[in-house]
Amino acid sequence: MNLKVAVNTLVRIVAVFGYQSMAVIGGASLLDSSISPATAALLAGISAVAQVMQKLAAAFVDDGKLDVEEINAAFAGTTKKPAE
Repeated sequence: MNLKVAVNTLVRIVAVFGYQSMAVIGGASLLDSSISPATAALLAGISAVAQVMQKLAAAFVDDGKLDVEEINAAFAGTTKKPAE
């Protein structure tokens, strides 16, 4: 994996954290006022990042390397390479 792919992957992980945490802020404050929006956002963001990291790890375990297709598949919600 080259530096460009690694940086792109890290930026995408940050984006996953951001959109998942922003999506839950409003819902948390509506459901239970004892849950701070920041806590709910942090939990949602960490959970989303953990799911992506789990898929990346599973793809790495398969063959000992990560290629662009496997990284894209992990962000798309799977650990398998797209069918050709």
